Amino acid sequence: MPIPFKILIEDCLLTEIVTSTGSFKGNERLLSLINDFEDNCWRYDQFQNYVWDNVAMTALSAEERETLKDRPMSELVEAAKKLRITPSGPSDPSAGGELGEIVLYGIMKDCFNALSAVPKIFYKQSAGDYAKGADSVHITTDDEGEFALWLGESKFYKAIEDVNLPQVVESVASLLDTEKLKKETTIITGVSDIDKQLLCDSQRSKIKSILKTDISIDEIKSRLHVPILLLHECERTAKAKECSKEYMDEIVSYQKERAEAYFKAQIKKIAETVPKYTVITFHLILFPVPNKEKIFAQFHKKAVALKPNG
Repeated sequence: MPIPFKILIEDCLLTEIVTSTGSFKGNERLLSLINDFEDNCWRYDQFQNYVWDNVAMTALSAEERETLKDRPMSELVEAAKKLRITPSGPSDPSAGGELGEIVLYGIMKDCFNALSAVPKIFYKQSAGDYAKGADSVHITTDDEGEFALWLGESKFYKAIEDVNLPQVVESVASLLDTEKLKKETTIITGVSDIDKQLLCDSQRSKIKSILKTDISIDEIKSRLHVPILLLHECERTAKAKECSKEYMDEIVSYQKERAEAYFKAQIKKIAETVPKYTVITFHLILFPVPNKEKIFAQFHKKAVALKPNG
């Protein structure tokens, strides 16, 4: 199924859509998505449906998804069991952190045709694991049998002004640490999800052989893509009543400016300290929403209703 959201900027090189091209390394890309409106209101229902349509991809293993594929309600209930639902609900500052991860998994599937290599929510074993490693782990393949590794970050902010950008950069820098990259590749080869995907034997063997721990991380980086999803509360979106040309033009202009600011901050902070930085491809994904707390509250309410004894 196609993604239900509007794509304002289809994943493209930032240097193709901004004027200050000399400030960048040529490995920065931008994807801009927006939700639709109905009856003068932002479509919260469509956004929540997208979250719950994709929750199983990151909360259940490939084996569980296969077992439950003909039982959609059972699949939702099993997925909800894996979610971290805090006692204080959506008022907790950490509540709904997984929501961004779920949206990123959906975007990876729908916009990049990527296979889930590690369902991260499923494999997190304790509360401390929520701050560790990539927020999404995917594989893409091509007709020549080559593959790319995608390790993603997702954030959900009240705003994406300059004050928030260093935190995103720090998360990306941590993700690119050699030991953490090796840990992620070890997890991929150590779980069975790749074996359950629609790949031929030769593709699976190639992926696993290259992701083995004795392979240089330099070879991994040449195949590495880093999608960075920033769901962000947006005053323009909160005031809008329809996807008018004026609204969409405002979002495009604002997000181009924010993408430039983000990548300049990232380059300044880590371009010279991360070996092989220029062979890695970074995809900034921007998605504005009108009200973060309302989205979290709706997500929490649904999760509680689905969880046994919720």
